[in-house]
Amino acid sequence: MPAWPSTLPGAAEIEGYSERPTDLAIRTPMDVGPAKVRRRYTAGVTAIEGTMLMSAAQTVTLMAFWRDTTAAGSLSFDWTHPRTGEVARVRFTVPPELRPEDAGALWRASLRMEILP
Repeated sequence: MPAWPSTLPGAAEIEGYSERPTDLAIRTPMDVGPAKVRRRYTAGVTAIEGTMLMSAAQTVTLMAFWRDTTAAGSLSFDWTHPRTGEVARVRFTVPPELRPEDAGALWRASLRMEILP
């Protein structure tokens, strides 16, 4: 399985990072009383979003990794989870978004991915 390129930042910046697991339960409203709740799935994806500050050369690496290695986000890869530090299998959910910072000397890459079960 491909791995996150070692030449790119290893983790998303803390500011703006978010993580949201899939709701695995289903709620059924009742005519009277509390809703019934049961587990719908045994495993789900966890959505993560974050940004990384990169050089112009690193953005070229990132976009080549997304386009070629992950087949435009359709293939998963190994990445170190920023909160747990463990290796996780992830994939992109949308293409990376790049915004210039510091008059274009640096770039902020916005990433939206999902951790696979």
